[in-house]
Amino acid sequence: MNFDLDDQQRDLASAAGDSLASVTSTAQIRAALDGDASGLAPGRERLAQSGFASITVPEASGGGGGSVLDLAVVAEQAGRVLAAPSVVTWARAAVLLDGDDARLSALADGSSAFAVVDAGAPTLDAVGATSFLALVGDDVVVATGSVETPDPIDPTRGLGRVTLRDTEVIATDARARWDRATAVGRTILAAEGLGTAARAVEMGVEYAKDRVAFGRAIGSYQAVKHSLVDAYVAVEQLRSLVWWAAWTADASPDELPLASAAAKAFAATAAQEATETLIQVHGGIGFTWDHDAHLYWRRAKVDRFLLGDETTAYDDVARTALASA
Repeated sequence: MNFDLDDQQRDLASAAGDSLASVTSTAQIRAALDGDASGLAPGRERLAQSGFASITVPEASGGGGGSVLDLAVVAEQAGRVLAAPSVVTWARAAVLLDGDDARLSALADGSSAFAVVDAGAPTLDAVGATSFLALVGDDVVVATGSVETPDPIDPTRGLGRVTLRDTEVIATDARARWDRATAVGRTILAAEGLGTAARAVEMGVEYAKDRVAFGRAIGSYQAVKHSLVDAYVAVEQLRSLVWWAAWTADASPDELPLASAAAKAFAATAAQEATETLIQVHGGIGFTWDHDAHLYWRRAKVDRFLLGDETTAYDDVARTALASA
């Protein structure tokens, strides 16, 4: 059995990586930290036009009609360049709007800017959203709303606290649908974390090869090389979990709750380890705002708490595993 990506998915990853890298830069994120978020890229409109975000929207509604695994491939590339907004939002909305062709079309073409509201938690991509999806009782609703935005740790995440207004029920008795959307969202979030962590390790390795101390590249010192190897191993373990979770979403939905929780939990740990290692390897410059390392660290810190922190996710792993034992 082949547990790797196929050639078409590798081509998709390459195309998404090139496209996203061509329009994003850390300078845009720095400007957003100073209060100007207008340049964050690729932005909702460009991301919708690219077709990458709407891969899991049915073709009949203007989407790609692809798999969650296809979207995870794109999400990894988005995580590498700290792209904004998040394809997690499209992934969850595509599940919640299943059967609503008009709204799915609006999601796919970008004419409606959706965000998904989790009770009691900041909402991902709330900034700039015009329509909000939420669970009220056992019903999925769509609503307008107002957004309160605190000073961001990671401005690319567009976090805000949403007060819903003018709710309309679009799916009754839909808790199972909500749970699937959350599991798919966790999977795609973990895929973005995979990209962030992998890029952090690459940056650390590149610097360790070039930086010389006491006549030797610092990568030749055990303290440095072992830290980078540990981070690399965590990234590759996360890669396996992400592909497993994405595969279950498409082919084995009964396994999705366990797989998505495992991927989400380990992504929080792996991304933080990788970004902290990146800072440590860079020494003094790594601890300053002058280097880009803190932008990756910010992403890891924020993502750790989205869709439940790793403690919540590990609890979900334990409960799901015990229930199926």
